[in-house]
Amino acid sequence: MGSLPQENPTLVEDLKVTILSSTNLYPSEKQERRSMFLSNIDQVLNFNVQTVHFFPANGCFSPEMVAEKLKVALERLLVPYDFLAGRLKFNHGERRLEIDCNAAGVGFILASSELSLDELGELEYPNPAFRHLAAEQPHGHALDQQPLCSFQVTSFRCGGFAMGVCNNHCTFDGISFHTFLRNLAALASDEPLPIPPCNNRRLLAARSPPTVTFSHPELIKLETSPSPQPPSSIISCKTVKLKHKLFNLNPTTISILKHKAQGCKYNITSFNVVAAHLWRCKALSSMRIKGADEETSMLFAVNLRPRLKPPLPASYTGNAVLSAFCSAKCRVLEEGAFAHLVEIVHEGATRMDDEYARSVIDWGELHKGFPRGDVFVSSWWKLGFAEVEYPWGKPLYTCPVVVPSQDITVLFPAIGGVDKGVNVLVSLPSDDMEKYTRLFCEFLQ
Repeated sequence: MGSLPQENPTLVEDLKVTILSSTNLYPSEKQERRSMFLSNIDQVLNFNVQTVHFFPANGCFSPEMVAEKLKVALERLLVPYDFLAGRLKFNHGERRLEIDCNAAGVGFILASSELSLDELGELEYPNPAFRHLAAEQPHGHALDQQPLCSFQVTSFRCGGFAMGVCNNHCTFDGISFHTFLRNLAALASDEPLPIPPCNNRRLLAARSPPTVTFSHPELIKLETSPSPQPPSSIISCKTVKLKHKLFNLNPTTISILKHKAQGCKYNITSFNVVAAHLWRCKALSSMRIKGADEETSMLFAVNLRPRLKPPLPASYTGNAVLSAFCSAKCRVLEEGAFAHLVEIVHEGATRMDDEYARSVIDWGELHKGFPRGDVFVSSWWKLGFAEVEYPWGKPLYTCPVVVPSQDITVLFPAIGGVDKGVNVLVSLPSDDMEKYTRLFCEFLQ
């Protein structure tokens, strides 16, 4: 794929999927009903995330056998992950969402497709039709009736299959979802849990009293309402007509970016140079909207687990990520040294220490809000979902089902793993995309 943008391939819009059966799975052991506290980070992530895990045909494991093994493993896993079988509810007294761990179950769907895996086209290119492989949640259900998680196993004509997962983001961040998948794979192999989950979300509770010690320009307050309504989602719908392109940064082009960053006073990482490159392209492609002397900002998620004092357990199941931010004038991104931009990105991440993170959480307690910026880099690059070893092998490819957004640049792993580089999905108005594409290539020269 090189480092050049990929023109939109002809995507398969109809995967010819037929639902064969749909049922609920429940914990294999009776659990005591309880309410699970959700942190202020969890509160604003009340929307569904869909991921699809593609597997080639395996002569020892038919899709039907895989489905049966997954059912048994999931029922066992719903014991330590009891919240996953629960339902969201709004605590009017506390004015916040929580999970009623009531063992109401998770969805499990069996489906088949008339297509083979090869007929799906390039798996690396985000195809909105993949949502039909990931157990879409029914619309219109009341909050306390909506499953927090559903699974779907779809068999293909070639004998390969897809495991699709649709879960509410308040249940997991990317790191804890990876841990969940590792635990699922272990139970499917009749092995003990490698990483028992830590379900104590109060580890990220606000301080009493809340103490905001920073200004937090990266956060925006929600509109207040006199009635006790659940917080809005951070996902917004825009009607601007966008053009979508997939760019690839292979190991050679990432090395070029690292070389251009020589002179940076910090350790030069792959993520920091890629993020700086994408930020510069996005900011300068929209300078007709923002002048050269106006500020532009970029947000990206950082893992809090090792940053807090004391550190959170690595097995923490909730959303232990916050948005680091960096900002600069458009003129700096256009004329400044690339090494300086990488330094700004680095400093944005290192700002997120224990005190800053606690201040963000306390800000959420007082104001109810979510991050804002000119671009958010959402990275699935190194989450490692495709490295999970199931009894039937590792996935051929794993990807989220993405709804393209002008404000969000999504990083995907390339087929073959981290060593093969990273794919970048960009969505912009047509004129901006033309300039972005030119800048993307020029800055790699």
